[in-house]
Amino acid sequence: VQLVESGGGLVQPGGSLRLACEVSGITFSNYGLNWYRQAPGKQRELVAGITWAGATNYVDSVKGRFTISRDNAKNTVYLQMNSLKPEDTAVYYCHLVYNYRTYWGQGTQVTVSS
Repeated sequence: VQLVESGGGLVQPGGSLRLACEVSGITFSNYGLNWYRQAPGKQRELVAGITWAGATNYVDSVKGRFTISRDNAKNTVYLQMNSLKPEDTAVYYCHLVYNYRTYWGQGTQVTVSS
């Protein structure tokens, strides 16, 4: 099982980024996936999740600004991030629970700064 994130970078406050996480080694359409983030000196937190059926959930701090989605044909989950704030700066990780094991991607850095 592999999770590979892409799409991070440096963006100004108010800007947008789209993260992608391509998953291999599983029947992608059968599983939910999550995005977590970890800022320097802080605990890793759940940002958004999407079930196999497409139901979504978000942490309060990103509701209305971030959108999680999935493309089962591409084995990819996305995180569209709009109206970015400096406090969104963190390493973002894709997360999967499969066969009772937890899998993480390598992480992608998002920096929001002017």
